[in-house]
This record gives sequence, C-alpha cells and structure tokens, in this order.
Amino acid sequence: MDQTANREPALPMERLLYEVKKVIVGQDHLLERLIVGLLARGHVLVEGVPGLAKTMAIKTLAQAIGGDFKRIQFTPDLVPADLVGTRIYNQKTGEFSTSLGPVFTNLLLADEINRAPAKVQSALLEVMQERQVTIGNETHRVPNPFLVLATQNPIETEGTYALPEAQVDRFMIKVVVDYPSATEEFVIVERMTNPLPQVSQVLTTQQLVGLQAGADAVYVDPALIEYAVRLVTATRDPGRHGLAELARYLTFGASPRASINLILTAKALAYVRGRDFVLPQDVLDMTLDVMRHRMVLSFEALSENVTADELLRAILARIPAPAVPLRAQARVGVGA
Repeated sequence: MDQTANREPALPMERLLYEVKKVIVGQDHLLERLIVGLLARGHVLVEGVPGLAKTMAIKTLAQAIGGDFKRIQFTPDLVPADLVGTRIYNQKTGEFSTSLGPVFTNLLLADEINRAPAKVQSALLEVMQERQVTIGNETHRVPNPFLVLATQNPIETEGTYALPEAQVDRFMIKVVVDYPSATEEFVIVERMTNPLPQVSQVLTTQQLVGLQAGADAVYVDPALIEYAVRLVTATRDPGRHGLAELARYLTFGASPRASINLILTAKALAYVRGRDFVLPQDVLDMTLDVMRHRMVLSFEALSENVTADELLRAILARIPAPAVPLRAQARVGVGA
C-alpha cells in the first residue's frame, strides 16, 4: 500500500486548498482566483446568485490563513462611519478619540456590497487603493496584508445599488460563479446535512507576505506584456485591431489598470501552478476575470444581450498569443 496516499500536501498553496476543500465542494475556478488575488495583493469581487457558497468560500479561506478577519453585511442603512470609523467626543475629558472601523483588518468580507448606497461604497475607495483611512485630520494605515473580498447578487434590483465605475475598477478580479453540476450538488447536500469538518490554519499573515514576494519575482517576457497591452487597447479601439464590428457595443474600454492587473495576476497564477515564469496561457486564463468589469457596454450591447465576456472572447480569438520560449530553469514547486 502506498504510504503517501493520505499524506497532506506539502506546498503552501496546496495545503491551503486542501483545507478549504474540506468544506467547499467544486468551485475550483473561484478558489484559484481567490488565491491569485491574495498573492497579487488585489481585491476580488465575486458575483453569483444566492446559495452558491460565495460567502462560505471566503470565510473558509480566511480561517485557513489566520490573521484578522472581519465581515460587513452591507445594508441600505449603513453610513461611511460604520466602515472606516469615526471621532467620538469624551465628555469627561473634553477630548475627541478615534474609534477605528472594521476595515482595519487583514481580510475584509464585504457581503452583498451592492446593497449599500453610493456614499458607503465610496468610503471603501481610499482604503482599497491607498491602504489607509483618513478620519478627521488623522490618517491611519490598515494592516498588511489587506484585502477586500466582496460578494454581490446580480438578480435582485430592489434595495440594491449599482457599484460606481470607480469602485468596480478598484477590484483586480471579478469572478462569476455558476451553479454546480448534479454530482457536485449531491456531495454538497450530503456534506451540508452533516457536521462540517474543522478547518485548520495552515498559513500565517507573515507567510502570506512571503508568498506574495515570491509571486512578485515571477518572470514575465516583454512579449507577454505587449500582448496584454494589445488585448486591453483592443477594447478601446477595436477597429485598429481588425475588430471594427465590436465598436458599436463598447462605450468605454478598459483602462491601463487592466493591463497592469493582467500581468500581476498572470504572475500570481504562474506561481500557484508551480512556475517562476509566465506562459501565454496564464495571461489568457486571467483575461476574462481581470477585464469583464472594466468595460462599459453601449445601450446597443445591452439591448442585444451582448456580454463583456462575449466581446472579450472575440478579441482573444482575433489577437494571437505570442510564441514565448520556455525558460531553461523552471523552478517546479516554488513556494515550498
């Protein structure tokens, strides 16, 4: 009998997935993208109908990482101070003190973020981009690492508020979660109707910072950077790339932030897959998740039910990926 059959995985990312998979059934794409977001220091927006374990996946991941974790249930009556904190007057001393809000944590779960009004969503802008909060005349830094993992429900309109474009652009990745297969749903029902296994902490925040540095060191060929820029600029000027038929569906294309994040996430994905260099497939695999929420579609696209994903697939089909030679020294098992 193979003595290693029941041995737990040795690599940090494998151990992390091993723990999360004790609770979460399927959702491989979501879990991989959450880990990519952690390594690339990017905020993640998860969209899907209720009941698809979006919140549970994020909470389970936080348990396996350790560090501070806080959850905010967004509701229409929230005010910005409920997120970032406020100044409180002490009558005894006659002085003001600062009460810091729940954004001062390592992992922040913004549950149903589209249920809060624009002024509350905007309160997250500074902390998501600058990793700091200004209360009164004082600026407070949030802990490192700091990541916002947000969920939103796309099917309800009552009591919801569309995220402002500036807010959506702060999310490095937008993951769309679909229904499980019949086999996966059987396992889900079986698992959820019995006591759930305990999730162990397998990483510390200090180790996560070290893994982030490892992902930063992944090599990217200049040809892949050029390829990422071509994909993004094709959403702004489709005609220049032989895609004039798409122009009527696009009001605004993706910003340079999309090009930057496409390379950052491709590096993190390569690191998760055990390489210290990026392949064209890594860029291809991240394109939809990085760019789908950064494009503003025209009324014509909305009326014809043309989605951002369909436009991006057309762009990927037209713009060929470069032939990047494999690096001679492939460090299999990085992060061990």
